[in-house]
Amino acid sequence: MAARGTAIHWIRKGMRLHDNPALIAAIESQKNVGEICILRPVYILDPYFRKYMRVSPNRWRFLQQALEDLDKSFRAIGTRLYVLHGKPEEIFPELLKEWNVKLLTFESDIEPYACKRDSSVMSIAKKFGVKVLQSVSHTLYNPEIIIKKNLGKAPLTYQKFTTVVDSIGLPPKPVDAPNALPKEAQPEDLAAAKYNVPTLAEFGLDVKSLHPTKFPGGETEGLARLAEKLSDKAWVCKFEKPNTSPNSLEPSTTVLSPYLKFGCVSARLFYYKVKDVISKAPHSKPPTSLIGQLFWREFYYTVASVTPNFHKMEGNPVCCQVPWDSNSEHLDAWAFGRTGYPFIDAIMRQLRQEGWIHHLARHAVACFLTRGDLWISWEEGQGVFEELLLDADWALNAGNWMWLSASAFFHQFFRVYSPVAFGKKTDKFGDYIKKYVPELGKYPSEYIYEPWNAPKSLQERAGCVIGVDYPKRIVIHENVYKNNIQRMSLAYKNNKQNTETTNSNPAGSSKSKTGKGGSTKRKPEAEVAASGIKKFLKKN
Repeated sequence: MAARGTAIHWIRKGMRLHDNPALIAAIESQKNVGEICILRPVYILDPYFRKYMRVSPNRWRFLQQALEDLDKSFRAIGTRLYVLHGKPEEIFPELLKEWNVKLLTFESDIEPYACKRDSSVMSIAKKFGVKVLQSVSHTLYNPEIIIKKNLGKAPLTYQKFTTVVDSIGLPPKPVDAPNALPKEAQPEDLAAAKYNVPTLAEFGLDVKSLHPTKFPGGETEGLARLAEKLSDKAWVCKFEKPNTSPNSLEPSTTVLSPYLKFGCVSARLFYYKVKDVISKAPHSKPPTSLIGQLFWREFYYTVASVTPNFHKMEGNPVCCQVPWDSNSEHLDAWAFGRTGYPFIDAIMRQLRQEGWIHHLARHAVACFLTRGDLWISWEEGQGVFEELLLDADWALNAGNWMWLSASAFFHQFFRVYSPVAFGKKTDKFGDYIKKYVPELGKYPSEYIYEPWNAPKSLQERAGCVIGVDYPKRIVIHENVYKNNIQRMSLAYKNNKQNTETTNSNPAGSSKSKTGKGGSTKRKPEAEVAASGIKKFLKKN
C-alpha cells in the first residue's frame, strides 16, 4: 500500500493559525488535490539568514518564542510544527519524496531573496508533480493589484497610494483559525525529537547576556496585545501617531509592529478590529490614525515590490544619490549610544536592550546619523536597525531610512530634528535619559539634555564627568546641521538632471524608475526645497 499523501504548509512569515489562507488550503487537501492528506506545517531554519542577515539575540529569541507558540497551537488541533535545518532548495527534494507530498502551500513574499527562493522551490515541486498554492496574507492588499490599478507603476506618495486603494475597496476579510483536524489528517510522528523547536542555547544564544523579555514572541502574545490595546476604545479613536511620546518610560503606541513583521498577528485582522471600534464613534483619520499606520506599511511594501535595489542607494531609481561620508568611529558611537547627546544615546541603548523604540525616536536618531549631524549613509543606519529591531522589516526599514535621510519620499531636508530640543517636548525632566543613560542619573533636569554645559563641580558631585564617565559630543550640532543642509541641497541639484530625464517613466515602468505618485509632472526636489531652506535658515 502506498504511503498516505502529505500536505506541507511552509511557514516563513505568517507565524499564526488565524487568517492564514495558505494553511487552510493545506488542510482542505481533498478539495485541492482530491484526497485527504496528512498536514505537516514546516519551518526551515535557512542558513542564508545567519550568513547574510544581521540578527540580534533579541530577535532570535522572539523567533524562538514564536516557533514554540506555533508548535503548541498546532498540537492543539492535532498536528505539530516540523522544524528543519538547511537550504530550502536542498531540503525539499528529499522531503517531497520521503513524505509523499501532494500539496505545498505558503504565504507569498515580495523580498528579493524570498522571490528567488520560492521560484526555485516551485520548480522543484513541479518536477515532483506536487501542486503548489500560495496566498497573499502578509499585507492588506496584493501589491500586484495596487500596481496594476495604478497603470503599472508604484504610487510614490502616500496620498496617491490611498487614492488607489480607495478605488480598489476594502481589503479581504480575515479567515478564522482552523479547528481540530480530522483523524486521517493527523501525523503519527508527533513525538519525533528531530523536528523539535531549538532551544535558545541551540540557537547559539548566551541566555545570561539577554535582558528580560519585554515583548514575547508568538501569535498568542500578539493577539493578547491586540485585544488589550483595542479594549481602550476612546484611545483607539483618538490615536494620532505624531501625538504619542517617543521617550515615555513605557510605550505610548501599540508595539504590534514585531507581531506584524513576523506575521504573528494578521494585518487584516488588525485592520478590521480597528474598523469595528472606530465605526461607533468620531475618530482620527489616516495618515496619523491606526488605519493610517497600516497603510504606511502597505505603501512601502508596494513600492519595494517593484523597485530594484530598494534597500540600497546605488542602482535604486527612487533614491537621491548623496555623497555621504564614511566614519566608522562616529558610526560606532551612534550605534552603541556614545555620541555625547543623551537623548540620542538613550534611544540607541533602549534599542539595543529591548529591540524596540518609538517611531519618533527612530526619526530622531536616523536624522542625526544622516542629514542632520553625522552625514553618514542611511544604508549604515539601515544595517544597524536590521540587526537590532524586533520589527526589522526589509521594505519598511529601507523605506523609512530613505524618508528620514530625505533620500526619497520626503524632500524637506532642511527640517532637522534637534538632538536636544526634540526630546524635551515630551520629557522635560529627562526621566527617559536617566533610565537608559544611568551615568547621568544624578544630573538636574536643566543639564540632563546638555550635560556639557554643567559646571565641572556639578559634574563631579553627580559622579559623571563629561569626557571621562560620559563622552564629549562627537559633533557640535549647531555648527554641523546648517552645513549639512547646504550639502543636501547640492546633492539635490546634482540629481536634478537625472530626475527630470526619468520623470516621464516613474517606478514600475519599463524605462524609468523614479517619479512621484505615478505623476509625470513632478518638480525636481531641489526646486521643491529651495524656498523652504531660506525660510528655515532665517528662523534658525
